[in-house]
Amino acid sequence: MLKTYKITVAGQVQGVGFRPYVYTLATEFNLKGTVSNNQEGVLIYITGTKESIDQFYYKLMHFPPPAANIQKSEIIEIELVLFDDFQIISSNKNGQLNLPLTPDFAICSDCKNEIKNPDNKRFNYPFSTCVNCGPRYAITQTFPFERSNTSIVEFSMCNECLEEYTNPENRRFHSQTNTCSTCGISAVLSVLEKKIIETSKNNIFKKTAQLLSDGNIVAIKNTSGYLLCCNAENAKVVQKLREKKHRPKKPFAVLYPSLQMLQKEFSISEKEVKSLTSKESPITIISSKKYSGKLALKAVAPGLKQLGVLLPYTGILQLLANELTFPIIATSGNIHGSPIISENNEASEKLVQVADYFLHHNLKIEHPQDDSVVKFSTKFQQKTMFRRSRGFAPNYTNIHIQSKEKIIAMGADLKSSFSFYPNNYLYVSQYLGNLENYDVYKRFTWEVNSFINLFEQQPEVILVDKHPLYNSSKFGKELTKKANAKIIEIQHHKAHFTAVLGENNLFNKKVLGVVFDGTGFGDDAQIWGGEFFSYENNCIDRIGHIENFNWLLGDKMAKEPRLSLLSLASKEMNEVLVQKFTSTELKNYQYLKDQNKLKTSSVGRLFDAVASLLNITDYNSYEGETAILLENSLGKYDLKNCKNYLNSTDVISGSKIISAVYNDIQQGNSTKNIIANFLFTLATSILQIAKKQHFKHIAFSGGVFQNTTLVDMLIELAPQEIKLYFHKELSPNDENISFGQFMYYLHIKN
Repeated sequence: MLKTYKITVAGQVQGVGFRPYVYTLATEFNLKGTVSNNQEGVLIYITGTKESIDQFYYKLMHFPPPAANIQKSEIIEIELVLFDDFQIISSNKNGQLNLPLTPDFAICSDCKNEIKNPDNKRFNYPFSTCVNCGPRYAITQTFPFERSNTSIVEFSMCNECLEEYTNPENRRFHSQTNTCSTCGISAVLSVLEKKIIETSKNNIFKKTAQLLSDGNIVAIKNTSGYLLCCNAENAKVVQKLREKKHRPKKPFAVLYPSLQMLQKEFSISEKEVKSLTSKESPITIISSKKYSGKLALKAVAPGLKQLGVLLPYTGILQLLANELTFPIIATSGNIHGSPIISENNEASEKLVQVADYFLHHNLKIEHPQDDSVVKFSTKFQQKTMFRRSRGFAPNYTNIHIQSKEKIIAMGADLKSSFSFYPNNYLYVSQYLGNLENYDVYKRFTWEVNSFINLFEQQPEVILVDKHPLYNSSKFGKELTKKANAKIIEIQHHKAHFTAVLGENNLFNKKVLGVVFDGTGFGDDAQIWGGEFFSYENNCIDRIGHIENFNWLLGDKMAKEPRLSLLSLASKEMNEVLVQKFTSTELKNYQYLKDQNKLKTSSVGRLFDAVASLLNITDYNSYEGETAILLENSLGKYDLKNCKNYLNSTDVISGSKIISAVYNDIQQGNSTKNIIANFLFTLATSILQIAKKQHFKHIAFSGGVFQNTTLVDMLIELAPQEIKLYFHKELSPNDENISFGQFMYYLHIKN
């Protein structure tokens, strides 16, 4: 007896080959009906025997397409409908969007093989995609995910592509991004003043590889924005790129042509390989200790024993890699501090002083994104997200929310992101950068307005940081007036804490929150950054902090680690200070210190002071440089040989730690041992506080916990009865603030 069922499937089910898969499955079970995308996911009407439909539904739910992420589904019997066959039909949008957006996927192995096969029609075609791979969010104009709602719509399929698109046996059956060299996107290699030097698909990457080999810098338009590339084995050109990009020391990412070449030159773990070859394909930070290859390591990652590496994740990068015999720098196409560039004219205008050549194409990028960055700790392989962007953004699906309000959280200013809850899903934007930069601020406001327009929902609640000067907060207040919404200010470090509580679903437990970062505006109008919170029964209390010390010279303190040392130094360290300051500086700064009333508990600045005292650095050329250099100066450690600089009864005193470090230096202790002792002191102190106050759960947030050695020490030192929680999908740095603001608003009552 025939029956008809209506099946709705929600989650990441658009742009992942879900409808073609449903078609194939329906054919396998001899079922008839239709499948379409709608504003909430995928809608299926299916007629057949109950036994066949049950088998179909079971297989659909338990063995979906690889890139799909089903979050909920429903199957209900409806009045019998007799269909002639099974069809994929055009999407109908009958309401506002209520589904996750589909992130970009790295090129799949099938497409990789096709573009290097001379007998395949897509040989050397750099924009090869299928249902399993290719850009999605980067080219999205609106949803449901249909070709007509993306920038690919500008390219009409040729007869051959159309035949693939309509053939159920083909991998590109209903692939919305389907194109080929006959009907698709075209690339052009040009020199300054837009003089074209190559357009042939068979020569363009050979020529680009040769230009890179010859020591040129090439701006390459990828599918999520421009990359600035040069030969990573050529120290001279790497230095030239540094000077032109105004990036004196910050490490560059290196793209290796293949995993095999990378593994020949570096020892990488199983988790690192899995990360590099995943559908997200982020930059993965690996150890470069004992490296002896040809890479210009000192120029690529100055002063570091680690390197951010990535593998080709688009057809463009894969075709270039096929012509390369050396690794290349692949860094964001921008001037340092500005957002990644994605438009041809803007690239030609703004990068003309940086790049010698340009590889452009004519696909419009709707949502430019930087590469995501991850790192795994050495001992325990604990994953830490350093930057969440391409491949991961803009969804956050690891959570179930029940709120009738439309909420937007504006995040912080440094490493900004925003979170939007316009329907049943939460969207956390890609990393956007430092909002002190006007171009980043413009990109941030454009993306916020783009989301509001995309979901056709005005926010009813706007969440901002308490800092009165944050540009994200100022924009939130402007938006409040336009949307007639209510605005809520949330303290920075409490947002950090609720972010990690939310990621680990800890709102039903008693938890010690440890939030260590650079700076944040505290409830007492002081500068917080080394905070201990307790959470229980929807209430947060600040129960302790790193002992306050003098905050000197505003933002300058974060840029000059020597100022943190000056703030924390005792008189006996004057012999050190006179080497770091002129007599006039020392006199003036000491006067400011004596008169100062603004205090800080910042652990980020404590790291700075230790680094300055150890003569690792006195000036930061990029945000977080001190902490990275400090960790890289450590190497291996043995907990048995580490000592605690504080007594168990002490509050965590930065000045006492600095005095102990100074004494160790005087006694001839090595820099490596001193750094190990410093990190050991922090880890031990945290666990002592937890034991003393009877906490069984500790949650960590803040940029300091990007120090994977500190994370390893905590894991190693923690007794069995205490459970530790770190961020999972979000970075511990300020990128998580918008998510944390959202969690705070929903869960905290005090």
